[in-house]
Amino acid sequence: MKKIVTLAAAIVCISLILPTNSSLAAEESWKSLKRESKRMKIDETAQETLDILFAKSTKAKELYDNSYGWAVFDNLKLAFGFSGGGGNGVAKARESGEKTYMQMGTAGIGIGLGVNKYQVVFLFQDSRTFFNFVNKGWQADATASAVAGESGAEAKTDFSNGMAIYQITDTGLMAHADIAGTKYWKNKKLNK
Repeated sequence: MKKIVTLAAAIVCISLILPTNSSLAAEESWKSLKRESKRMKIDETAQETLDILFAKSTKAKELYDNSYGWAVFDNLKLAFGFSGGGGNGVAKARESGEKTYMQMGTAGIGIGLGVNKYQVVFLFQDSRTFFNFVNKGWQADATASAVAGESGAEAKTDFSNGMAIYQITDTGLMAHADIAGTKYWKNKKLNK
């Protein structure tokens, strides 16, 4: 009898320590809801950003209509003697509607003080450029810039190396805004 009581006590103790299947399922459901909520917020920001871009640039809308896909990132950059930033975004193939959630990050050293919030829109001319960006990631080199602006951009903005890049700030489209040193990659947590 003593062995049965000891065994029963051990089972009770173990069941209190180890999570049950229902608590594991509840935890996974909670994580899934958080992921879906974050994806929905990214999707909403992306659509708002595209709407702003198309309202400001008919050329961007034309390129979008002829593109294989697009990506939109919401970025926050901080500068206090050194700079760093990060953000999230989504890339979408237009025809299939398939989405891939992504991250971005940047770091540098230089003189600066402040906070800059902005969105970057990538339009991809073809499937190869789109899939390389999404699957291999991409890092903007020293010559990369977002090209837009109110005047002149309508006539000269086009795909370059398979991409057209726009940057939008609180003040509107940026002309030749620098995105050099920024890296983009898949968000493993949001693509589960």
